[in-house]
Amino acid sequence: MSSAVVIPAAGLGLRLGGETPKAFREVGGDSLLVHAVRGLKAATAADLDCFVVAVPPGAEEAVGKELEPYVGDARLLVVAGGAERPDSVRAALDVVPFDGIDCILVHDAARAFVPAAVIERVVEAVRSGAQAVVPVVPVTDTIKRVGPTGDVIDTPDRSTLVAVQTPQGFAPDVLRRAHAAGLVGATDDAMMCERLGVTVTTVEGSPDAFKVTRPQDLLLAEALLAERRLG
Repeated sequence: MSSAVVIPAAGLGLRLGGETPKAFREVGGDSLLVHAVRGLKAATAADLDCFVVAVPPGAEEAVGKELEPYVGDARLLVVAGGAERPDSVRAALDVVPFDGIDCILVHDAARAFVPAAVIERVVEAVRSGAQAVVPVVPVTDTIKRVGPTGDVIDTPDRSTLVAVQTPQGFAPDVLRRAHAAGLVGATDDAMMCERLGVTVTTVEGSPDAFKVTRPQDLLLAEALLAERRLG
């Protein structure tokens, strides 16, 4: 059996600034999308056999040529994404093969430097029977819950809180069922599964799996990449 990965990369990433869509912003001479694909391919124990990338309409051919050198002998499919992230995931999911795939990952290109060990932990958990899996890291800030006027309602116990990363992993039938349900308002694929009553399992994530969202995150990404190249 093997795994497939869906990468929604059609968003603009407006908080990052600039005219280039976020997934195509460069760090160390390569786009975040290239770094993400290269990192996924490095997770050899994940047995990734199929990469499906959703990109801005019209960019399919160019992105396919850019990514081809990094997927090795895996199958690469590039499709037009949608207006919102769930639309892009669904468009990519529609072309993921049904046969021979026992785990489907959904990964944000903006989390371009996830260590291979995290990816492999997610896949292993799915193969061990979990239906939905997310990598997580502890929350270090104090979190406040506020009401409509901005007043604090309460302070959740920080020891029970985690920050969720990607790639998230799913049993293929579970992920397809979650997207077919047409749920709205979910901020990630795991939340879609939660709403169907599916138990979501956590595995250890990594600080390196931070999401590039704002300009200062690009500086952090450059520093991380330089450190890896030296090490």
